[in-house]
Amino acid sequence: MRWCKRILSIITVGAVLFGANTISVQASETDVSVHTNETDISYGADIGWLSQLEDQGVTYVDDNGIEADALELLKDKGVNAVRIRAFVNPPSDFQWTKPLNGSTCLLGYCDTAGVLYTAQRAADLGMEVMLVLHYSDHFADPLYQDIPEQWADASATQLSQYVYDYTYYIMSQLAERNIYPKWVEVGNEINAGILLPYGSSDTNFGQMTEYLNSGYNAVKAVSPNTKVVTHLANLGDLDWNVLDLTWFLEQFLNEYNGQTDVIAMSYYPYWIGGNDIEGLTYNMYDIAVRYNKEVMICETGGDENDPEGTYDLLRQEINALQSLPNNKGVGVFYWEPEAHSTSTPDTYLLGATEKVGENTYKFTSALDAFSISPEYLSTENTFEIWNKNSGAALNVSGGSYENAAQIEQYAYDEWDSQKWTFEKIDDTYFKIVNKLSGKVLDIEGMATSSGAECIQYDYNGGWNQMWEIVPTSDNMYMIKNRLSGLYLGISGNSTSNGAPCVQLASSEESTKWYFLVTN
Repeated sequence: MRWCKRILSIITVGAVLFGANTISVQASETDVSVHTNETDISYGADIGWLSQLEDQGVTYVDDNGIEADALELLKDKGVNAVRIRAFVNPPSDFQWTKPLNGSTCLLGYCDTAGVLYTAQRAADLGMEVMLVLHYSDHFADPLYQDIPEQWADASATQLSQYVYDYTYYIMSQLAERNIYPKWVEVGNEINAGILLPYGSSDTNFGQMTEYLNSGYNAVKAVSPNTKVVTHLANLGDLDWNVLDLTWFLEQFLNEYNGQTDVIAMSYYPYWIGGNDIEGLTYNMYDIAVRYNKEVMICETGGDENDPEGTYDLLRQEINALQSLPNNKGVGVFYWEPEAHSTSTPDTYLLGATEKVGENTYKFTSALDAFSISPEYLSTENTFEIWNKNSGAALNVSGGSYENAAQIEQYAYDEWDSQKWTFEKIDDTYFKIVNKLSGKVLDIEGMATSSGAECIQYDYNGGWNQMWEIVPTSDNMYMIKNRLSGLYLGISGNSTSNGAPCVQLASSEESTKWYFLVTN
């Protein structure tokens, strides 16, 4: 169970995770600046293959079958940003056979000339640009972080200068065209490090950080306002995280003073064996709260044969980003949506097109997810209401459907009695509705005293059933009752399963909550 993994990880990392020593600013229920309830999430597409596919004769049509430019079609779907990868000196045919499994893949026209062409094309349409520097001649990822052939004779120390010079060169070439990327990834999926073996995260974290900082400094030297992104893979998979994520970021940010503006992740339920959206949201919360960093999903995608499922996945991701405190969720990028399994030698299946002709594709309804802006705590999704103090979730005792059933905390196990929607009453207040029973959070007897128990009840419009979501200065939320002015918490600040939910003063430890998007 996902929750069991989470609890084991929390026990192992102990106070380092959400312990008292990780928060330096005390919560303040009057600090309402942490979340503006407005969205500035970028909707992106990685289009590294596009020019190469077009050169092979691939064309794209709109929903009416009329041929059109692929980027314009993506923009019509709501895509407002592109992700462009750069290789140092890729093969002349822009294909690569992976030595570990012998499969051949397209690289895309991702040399410097190709990057400049694609970036200009996007900029002409008013789209934001993310540049991804792989520091390799081919894909860099957790399995491959190969040194470019031209750099093969460099020493470990010289490589740091090579990183700087190459980064500065690419950025300068873009700047000459008045293109300043909004983001630059220094390295791609760097769990294992970069420029192996010298920049291994396992054996020489300090050297790896030096390379990353060298790239950071080069980006800022050309474009100070560009945000530098640190990109890790598998952050929706709790088998890799929490321990590995915590270890990596503690080493990078705190031990070796790594420089970055955004922490990004890849999230592919198709590859990790299922959609653990709660795990993904938990990991994003951890980054936003612990390190006060912006977070994005810079790679995602779903089966081309299941556009409805992929649409749902994208909406979950968007709403998860929107729910993060302090507007820390900043973007989601679909990896190679213009692809179709028949267009690539390795039959890549996670594009977002359907084949409508011999070499003609149409973007599927999956990308319609980008055409709808998310609302703050949207009713489009249910949420796990997760207590910071105990690590347990808000639950209706016994899975009851009855009025006046007690609300408790219990270790999360994906029960519908642990899933809630936030339905707006007005600009300030929500009713909080249980997915299983359809009843709302209420205070027993309309009590206004501290310690009064929380129950569920049919909605009747009473102020005791209305709740204000109050951000805190340490990037969590408090849930304030309109009638009493007190806050949702756990009796005695208990960490035990079954402990009753009550209303308390804001100074109690158990009045802080996270909202995790659920399936």
